[in-house]
Amino acid sequence: MTDEKRITIRPANPEDAGSYLMLVEALAIYEKMPPPDAQAKTRLIEHLFGARPYYKLLVACDNGRPIGYAAYLHTYSTFLARPSLYLEDLFVLPEYRSLKVGHRLFITIVKIARAEGCGRTEFLVLRWNKLALDFYAKHGVKDMAEEWALHRLEGDEVRRVAESDPNV
Repeated sequence: MTDEKRITIRPANPEDAGSYLMLVEALAIYEKMPPPDAQAKTRLIEHLFGARPYYKLLVACDNGRPIGYAAYLHTYSTFLARPSLYLEDLFVLPEYRSLKVGHRLFITIVKIARAEGCGRTEFLVLRWNKLALDFYAKHGVKDMAEEWALHRLEGDEVRRVAESDPNV
């Protein structure tokens, strides 16, 4: 069996939790971000497999062992009047990148979006991540940075704004 053929892509199941968390840590290291702490790891698994899932996960496996993943969720476009598929993470361990695992995960995500009637697929890419920027450019992905500016509230900012007007 060729290297590419032994790689499978499937929806994650609860037995993948430990491997998934290790892959999230590997992504955090790659992106120079702090990895999730123990409480965040617990929430990641609860929000994926719990009573109210917030997102979905595909895993790429080499002979059953997860070596990459794509985390995604649905948002909504009022202008298109259709759901959008938002790709939160797409990550493959470095030693598997030459096997087109990322390509296969991305195409699978786009196929899911199409099958579910989504009007678009969206995601963010770090500006310094030339590898990812080149990967998406090869797929004809449009860079929206000239038209749209990302804004964010986090942590204490969320609390401050939420508590800013007691009449609302």
